[in-house]
Amino acid sequence: MELDPLLLSRIQFAFVVCFHAIFPVFTIGLASFIAVLEALSLKTGNPLWQRLSKFWIQVFAVVFGMGVVSGIVMSFQFGTNWSNFSYATANFLGPVLSYEVITAFFLEAAFLGVLLFGRDKVPQGVHLFAAMMVALGTFISSFWILSANSLMQTPDGLVLRDGLYYVASWTDAIFNPSFGYRFLHMALASFLTASFVVAGVSAWFIMQKRELAANKKALSISLWLILILAPAQVVVGDFHGLNTLKHQPMKVAAMEGNWETGTGVPLLLFALPDQENQQNLFEIKIPKLASFILTHDWDGEVPGLNEVAPEMQPPVFIVFWAFRVMVAMGMLMVLFGLAGLWLRRGDRYLESKPFLNGLRVMSLSPFIAVLSGWIVTETGRAPWLIYEQMTHAQGLTPSLTGGMALFTLIGYVLVYAMVFSAGVFYLMSVFRGGLETANAEQTDSDVEKAQRPISAANANLDGGL
Repeated sequence: MELDPLLLSRIQFAFVVCFHAIFPVFTIGLASFIAVLEALSLKTGNPLWQRLSKFWIQVFAVVFGMGVVSGIVMSFQFGTNWSNFSYATANFLGPVLSYEVITAFFLEAAFLGVLLFGRDKVPQGVHLFAAMMVALGTFISSFWILSANSLMQTPDGLVLRDGLYYVASWTDAIFNPSFGYRFLHMALASFLTASFVVAGVSAWFIMQKRELAANKKALSISLWLILILAPAQVVVGDFHGLNTLKHQPMKVAAMEGNWETGTGVPLLLFALPDQENQQNLFEIKIPKLASFILTHDWDGEVPGLNEVAPEMQPPVFIVFWAFRVMVAMGMLMVLFGLAGLWLRRGDRYLESKPFLNGLRVMSLSPFIAVLSGWIVTETGRAPWLIYEQMTHAQGLTPSLTGGMALFTLIGYVLVYAMVFSAGVFYLMSVFRGGLETANAEQTDSDVEKAQRPISAANANLDGGL
């Protein structure tokens, strides 16, 4: 059996991207949360805010480190597995990726040291400024990366000549038609991820009766954020879907499992897409609801996959179910936000064990939603690498063999497994230590520290005098 370098390269990139994506989506939101804690500490003088900040800075450092390690090598694949794509798009992707390093990575690196080690060495206002700069750096980084990814989804501002893309308008290329929706969608996802992780960890500490005053404050803030952000994400997701319908109709058709273009299309709650026979099996549907959601008209027209040849359709089964997993996680987030509001009367949310345990489980839901969303976004674009302009096969490195692709794939899996295992082990030790360990103050031991030679000599001289 001959190994397919295209399939293996796609699996490798999907694995690396999915592995990496879970870290920045958390650190972007957590950096902003830490900046808020630092601001509250400076404004109120309440030591509880600083105790929370010290603990979550430790968590941020671990996750940020794992994200950097997994992200740096990710770009290497452009040259090793996708050299045709890299060569063709170098006039745009080269500058954009370098801008990300210069404007974001340098900013984060410069102020991260102050955030981690400068608490008692710089004024509190400077420490707050460092936290804000780190948070800003994470957003600038996501700005450039999502701009590059969005251009592959909705290309604009580029001119193709002799197999190379030239930038006709930097404004149109950077702020391409889907970028704004994608950036806002990802920003809200980051805030939701941080909110649910903070809520889940705080709920765990509260159930263990540890640092109750501080963790109750963290849980309260998180639940307010979830109550606001989860419904907002649903609204932004709706607008993003309308944008996708306009620019990538076949992706939407795969998301809905809709084979025939028509009006009054039902929403499929459950189905088993059969791409070989271009039909669905075992459908459970709500009449006309897909048309209403996608067009805001009960009789609106929804495109069908049969508008393109089967070989030009995305993998429908994967896109269909990944989209439903993402939506299900989003609905659960909204429900937990409403449940938190309902339980606020009499502070019942602090005593309800089912709710607290539910928050612990839900701390994983944003990561599942983000991964599902990325699968929909990237798999739904297939077979296009640049939508309707360059296919995956055209962007592949010509000399790449199946054996070479398999070797690097195995290497990535093994190395990332070690990085992930080590990172999770240390992260769990941080969680087990809790706020108590993060805020433990160093004290001198009972053994007297050795004096410097001059100090000792002066002491002896003074004693003799």
